[in-house]
Amino acid sequence: MISIIIPVYNQAKKLEITLNSIARQEYEDWEVIVVNDGSTDDPEAVFSNFTSSINLDKRFVFINQENKGAPAARNRGFQDAQGEYLFFSDADADLRPEALIELLRALKDNVQASYAYPSFRWGSKLFKVGPYNAEKLKTGPYIHTMALIRREDFPVGGWDESIKKFQDWDLWLTMSENGKSGVWVDKVLFTIAPGGTISSWLPSFAYKLFPFLESVKKYNTAMAVIKKKHGLA
Repeated sequence: MISIIIPVYNQAKKLEITLNSIARQEYEDWEVIVVNDGSTDDPEAVFSNFTSSINLDKRFVFINQENKGAPAARNRGFQDAQGEYLFFSDADADLRPEALIELLRALKDNVQASYAYPSFRWGSKLFKVGPYNAEKLKTGPYIHTMALIRREDFPVGGWDESIKKFQDWDLWLTMSENGKSGVWVDKVLFTIAPGGTISSWLPSFAYKLFPFLESVKKYNTAMAVIKKKHGLA
């Protein structure tokens, strides 16, 4: 079974799209755990409407907690997860119907891999991502949070709740340091709606040409935190 864990913070309207895209999955052995991280826009009402409108032969869990950040919400959801595979979904993601089955197939075909990740779109922008490379991973983030992870290979400490940005990069670096690797699925399997945590994306040249921009300063500061933690130059 795949445990789909969704942290949500003031994304109630987008959550409905995510839940409906899960309901359309070709792979059917899954559970959904939504963790409300102190939202003020009532995502529980969206969740209740969703569960009342579909076949309840699945396990659905809704958890409320005070605002602690996405890593803490993901860890809280993991505590209730029952699946042998973990899928930490954003609350503003629209999954293709074949998303879960393609990721699961990749793990079954690549027994050495601890997680499978696809390409994706952020709005109209394509993030093709590319094959797994441990050395490339050390140079910067390129693998999204939404990968299918073998539960047995998920870090004992879970997501680092002190990390505020590049939480996915931190997780994949930690797993790499534990001898774990990923496998790329060369397909676009989900779309992220603009306006979430990736909404501050800038083209790569901006980070070199405009170091005075506040968003660039925050980016560089957050990157320095990850590099220091993992001993990267």
